[in-house]
This record gives sequence, structure tokens and C-alpha cells, in this order.
Amino acid sequence: MRTHPTRRWRPGAARRAIASSLLAAACGLVVAAGAAGAAGAAGVTAAAPPAAAGEALRVVALAAQHGGRWLGPSSGPPAQAAKTIAFVAEDLRNGGILGVAQGVREAARVLGWNVKIVDAGGSAAGRAKALAAALAMAPDGLVLCGADAFENRAALAPFAARGVPVVGWHAGPVAGAIAGTPVAMNVTTDPLAVARATAMAAVAQSGGRAGVVIFTDSRFKIAVAKADAMAAIVRACTGCLLLEVRDVPLSESDTQMPDITRELLLRHGKRWTHALAINDIVFDYAIPALSKAGLASNALSLLSAGDGSAPAFLRIQARTFQTGTVAEPLNQHGWQVLDELNRLFARQPVSGFVAPVHLVTGDNIAFDGGPRLQYDPDNGYRDAYRRVWQR
Repeated sequence: MRTHPTRRWRPGAARRAIASSLLAAACGLVVAAGAAGAAGAAGVTAAAPPAAAGEALRVVALAAQHGGRWLGPSSGPPAQAAKTIAFVAEDLRNGGILGVAQGVREAARVLGWNVKIVDAGGSAAGRAKALAAALAMAPDGLVLCGADAFENRAALAPFAARGVPVVGWHAGPVAGAIAGTPVAMNVTTDPLAVARATAMAAVAQSGGRAGVVIFTDSRFKIAVAKADAMAAIVRACTGCLLLEVRDVPLSESDTQMPDITRELLLRHGKRWTHALAINDIVFDYAIPALSKAGLASNALSLLSAGDGSAPAFLRIQARTFQTGTVAEPLNQHGWQVLDELNRLFARQPVSGFVAPVHLVTGDNIAFDGGPRLQYDPDNGYRDAYRRVWQR
């Protein structure tokens, strides 16, 4: 069996600030003896001693609410005419990236724009080739979807030199402009709020007795930020145990996760009650190994801090291992990406909108696009953007 080294993250100055704020938010999660264990996997709001996991239950209940009004922009420039957009996708096998691409295509039809998608395939070589191909298109605007903008700043520089506006999705660890790069707006939910909801769900499910393994991908700052934040929450829960943080490239999940899952089962046994991941794709390849090992579908709770893929929705519906995903409004994000570009084309500031966090569970999956196996908020965002664009 191949082995893969365990990564133990030690936050630097910036990450210490992240951990500090999350630890403060998680204070009071002092766990009483006899709290419920992994049996809570059947539902995120499983019974727990109110004094022990009250904060976790509050965060989870707020994140799991469905419906709600549109909180995004209500004004802006009209649709700018006849634009061609290059869309560089880090890896279209990733459900989150694919969902954003679909939203971009949908919004482009309304705007009357042309979108050309280039798939980087999840590799450094593919990324370089994709960005070069996008530059050769001489586009009016660029969308960098799922790739780290700072790591690719040299390849982005020619776009800036030509005056091509750049908007990212998950191109950095936080929403907004990315310093040192041409990215004027990075569209994402708040990754720390996403991580907090995910880790708090594990605390609430277990009654504060979770044994946790966290999966991350160190190639991406946003993934590291999420993993650090989840680890901080677990460490703040005195009755919980952070078993390890494992570094797995998302693009290699198919080859690595079966062996890693078997290894973790052998190493941790019944102490392992919850797996937290920065993306649903990790679980796509872990679950067959869990089934082959003879685990009952409620023996281990899987929770993802993004993105809300169709396979994840199916697992949550069936209540098979995965109990939650903090799904991003991918289609809505696709509309926002083009709205931000439209503002830049009109030489106006970006909206800077950050969508609220939403935790999908077996109890709320029937709402907000769940029957279509996606998180698509019932908040009227399509009509809202049409009104902004006057289309």
C-alpha cells in the first residue's frame, strides 16, 4: 500500500489571526462527559447538551436556513455590448468550477456576450497552456476560475498590460481584489464562514465528541485557509479530537483517496467519526473504500466546506455517509462574475457582493435547487441582475 505523509499545519502570522478569531467564536464549547458520539451523523441538529454545544448548534441552524431575499446589488451599469470573455477553468472535473461555468454561460446569453472556456485540467502545465490560449484569443475580459491568482501572476501580467479586466472565482483566500495581481474581484463566499459552519456541524452532530480528519490541498491558499479555520474550531472543542490534517491534491483524489481512506481506517479505527474536506470531490473517491471496508452508511459523517456537487447532493439525499456540504451558489456566482466584469467594462467599481453561507443537509435539501442536485438560491437573483443590466 502506498503511504502519504501527514501534513500538520502550523499557521504563520496571517493564519494565526484567522485561528484567533475562530477560537474566540468557538469559546464556550466545553464538552460535558457522556455527550452523544458519532450517532449524531443521521442529522446535523442531533441532540447535544445545550451548554456544551450551544454555539455550534446556533451557527449550524443559521447556516441551514432555506429561502431568503436577494441581498446582492440592485443597481449598476447597463449591459455593455458585444463582449468576448475567456474563461480559464482550473479543472472542469471539479463540480464547483463546472457549476460556475454553467452560470457564466447562462448570464452571457442574457448579456449577449460570447464566452470561450479553456480547461487547464488541474495541472501546472495545463494552467500555463490555458492562460496562453486565453491570451491568444484577445478577449475583452478574463475569468480565472479555481486557480490561484497570486501563483499565476506572471501569466496574468500580459492581460493587465493589454487592459483586459480580470475577475476570479476562488482565485484567492478571500473575496475582493487580490493584491499583487490584476484580479479586480475574487468572487467567493467567505471561506472562513464556510469553514466555521462545516466544523461547527461536526461539533453539533457529535455533541462535542468528534474525532476529525481534515482534507485540504496545499496548492491553493483558499483551501489552506479553510483547513486552518476548521482545525481551529475542532481544537477549541475540548471534547473533540483532531486526528490529522491530510494534504491531497484535488486533481489526484481519484488515485490517492482509496489508499488514504483505508490507511486512515486502520490507523484511527472508531476514533474517526467525522471527515471534513475543502471540496466534495475528495469524498467521491473515499466512499467506495468505506463501503468495501464494511462500514455502515452512518458510521462516519462526511462534511464538506464547498462546493456542493451533484454527487454530494445525492449522498446527502440518500443519507449515505455524507451529511452536509456548505454549498456555494455556483450558478449565482457565475452571474456575479459577469456582472463584475460588466462594471469594469463600464469603468465602475465592482459590487464586492459576498453571498451568505448555506449548509445543505438531509433536512433542507428539498429547497433552493436541491431537487436539481445543486444549491441555487430561491432569492430571485436572475431577475435582480436582469434589472441591473436592463435586459
